[in-house]
Amino acid sequence: MYLKDKDISIIGAGLVGSLLSIYLSKQGSKVSIYERRKDMRLDTTLAGRSINLSLSKRGINALSAVGINDEIMTIAMPMYHRAMHSANGDITIQPYGKKDEAIFSVSRATLNIILMDLAEKHNVKINFEAKCQSIDFDRTKLTLLDHDVYSDLIFAADGAGSVVRKQMKSTSLIKSSEDFIDCGYKELTIPSNSDGTHKIDNQSLHIWPRKSYMIIALPNLDGTFTCTLFFPMRGKNSFESLVSELDIMHLFNNNFQDLVPLIPDISSQYFANPTASLGLVNCYPWSNNNTVLIGDSCHATVPFYGQGMNSGFEDCFLLNEFINTSKSIEGFKKLLPGYLKARKLDTDAMQSLSMENFIVMRDKTADQKFLLQKKIERWFSEKNPTKWTPLYSMVSFSNIPYSKALSIGEFQEKVMEQVMKIDNLDLIDNSLEIESLIMSLLKLKD
Repeated sequence: MYLKDKDISIIGAGLVGSLLSIYLSKQGSKVSIYERRKDMRLDTTLAGRSINLSLSKRGINALSAVGINDEIMTIAMPMYHRAMHSANGDITIQPYGKKDEAIFSVSRATLNIILMDLAEKHNVKINFEAKCQSIDFDRTKLTLLDHDVYSDLIFAADGAGSVVRKQMKSTSLIKSSEDFIDCGYKELTIPSNSDGTHKIDNQSLHIWPRKSYMIIALPNLDGTFTCTLFFPMRGKNSFESLVSELDIMHLFNNNFQDLVPLIPDISSQYFANPTASLGLVNCYPWSNNNTVLIGDSCHATVPFYGQGMNSGFEDCFLLNEFINTSKSIEGFKKLLPGYLKARKLDTDAMQSLSMENFIVMRDKTADQKFLLQKKIERWFSEKNPTKWTPLYSMVSFSNIPYSKALSIGEFQEKVMEQVMKIDNLDLIDNSLEIESLIMSLLKLKD
């Protein structure tokens, strides 16, 4: 326990802040969290609305390392496939990974509540309605509304709108940008059947891809599905253009016809729920003296690879590994800049992967050529597991660094570009031709 008896303050009691507090408490630190909101456990409406989260290997690994994964998995629903819904109602199923490999749908609010409960069981003090006013980076002093707090270390886990990051930027300590994309989202709900069962397959993540926009649906334990409409913010077909009930019904009747009977109150849900924006946070460096940014506060991303939470949880796991390697708080402070620089390379890659997968989900999952390519990749990988791991599997079912997964994935895409040039590829029965070509192309890299 290399941070034993050190006073550590964490700003933000969200998912990353709560999990980080458990790791640091296990290091023997005296940990206090300062959260600007009221305690959501007293009123779950305080959690707000958000895209359902998908928990995968990196997040599970981080939870398992502090012995809390079993408890978290009681609120998770496995999703083994993508189910793509075409405009004419046809459904195509694409497995996410090998047999029994799944990503897991979890409710953000429920997960956050469990993590806060577990943090308190690990002797973490959570202070609610404790808004961070400012930080004195030289003195490691946190100023709240009514008092100051001095710490050995401060971790800012206060999300994409991080007050700490903005203060660092205002004092010219870091370069920082918040880049919004021209796509927002709105939450809708498919209600359960009268007996509490799901109306559609509850072991799939459902996607209605429509080129410039899409809807996804993730299952919940209560028989409902949380749907998210991703739609341009401005323009002819956009949130800006949907102003009446007639507009909403026209959109759904013409583009999401099979959803209409599943969501009988589409229009009222649409107008009742807020429209939220999407973007990425980029900044560097991630620390100043003894204050460190972590999670969304330094690398918030778009949700299209389901890696925002998972990368934040991985931050906690890797930071703990770094603490153990540095062996003392002096070593931690000395080596921290190098560690954070290396981690930024991976989270930059994660953001690139997230943006690329937006195009895949929105444009390509309904494309027959794309589906054939993925079928060939999966077949080749199953036959030659040491030669090929699909990019999605590297990101979601392994702990391979994001930057390495991105590099391998880019090379594999070039290989598949050559394979997909074969004439009448979908009619070829002799797979030896395809396998030989892939093998020869892989040797070029070696």
